[in-house]
Amino acid sequence: MLRKLNALTVDWPLDYARLFPRVLPVIVEIGFGNADYLIHLAETRTEHNIIGFEISSQSMDKAESKIERRGLNSVRPIHARAETALAHLLTPESVDEFHINYPDPWFKKKHSRRRLITRRAVDLLTSRLVIGGALLLATDIAEYAEMSHEILSQTAGLTNRFSRPWADDLPGRFRTKYEMKGWREGRRGHYFIYQRSEKPTAHPPVIKDLDMPHLFLHSPLNAAAVVKRFEPTRRQVNGIHIALLQAYANPKRDTALFEAVVAEPTIEQHTMIRLAPRHTENEYIIQMTSLGHARPTDGMHRAVGLVGDYVASLHADARILSRSLRD
Repeated sequence: MLRKLNALTVDWPLDYARLFPRVLPVIVEIGFGNADYLIHLAETRTEHNIIGFEISSQSMDKAESKIERRGLNSVRPIHARAETALAHLLTPESVDEFHINYPDPWFKKKHSRRRLITRRAVDLLTSRLVIGGALLLATDIAEYAEMSHEILSQTAGLTNRFSRPWADDLPGRFRTKYEMKGWREGRRGHYFIYQRSEKPTAHPPVIKDLDMPHLFLHSPLNAAAVVKRFEPTRRQVNGIHIALLQAYANPKRDTALFEAVVAEPTIEQHTMIRLAPRHTENEYIIQMTSLGHARPTDGMHRAVGLVGDYVASLHADARILSRSLRD
């Protein structure tokens, strides 16, 4: 059975040798939908390994089922946002081709930040391509094509393979179910192919796991008393949004769990932060738990610190003894 993969459980960055039986050049599809195009890549580009990134759990199930039925071992779907994959999973100059088919246009202005083709994302895509590699984009939304052209044409390190902003058709292209439906309904595609040139480009570093965050504190209050006084809290700092939603106490063990959602520019995590007693009376440790497979990112360090500051604020004699947190 195909081992289910997601951005919170795979290596940061990806170790291709652990994903595939053979080490081959890599092609990546971002947002593979029903996985037909992903399967087509695996069956026709046999001298490449294929990785697909997708945020829909339903699409992940479909892809895994199709891959297992066909017995393909050169393609791996991974549950991940594009931002997470580009920032945490893929290293500079490690991908031969990126394929992006009909990304969600996010028409509303307030949702525009969710679009895949942004200045930051394209810079990351360019960095992760090998010299001579290609970025292939298809959309049937004219406004999205115009926006993409403006960004792609101004990207250092990318060269348009066409003499015009985009092509209106690509003979021999494998068409997805959605694409064929659009053509029948008169929505023709806009097709981009950009090649990675030898021009130097910036390489944003891969964001790797930090050390596990934790802190020690002294408090006369037990875990049940801490939870009784808990109120939901939200903080925003340096583009990181932290929400402490609920708190739960286990009086028998004198422990507490704090439900936390931590949204960073490249990743969002939903997990629990634990307060537990140490051997010394009135001393506690606050640390991440394994619930939600949370990774020790900058945001998680700040969330653990927020819980510690909250607990220390509840009593005049409470104090933090030491921190192992990123500043």
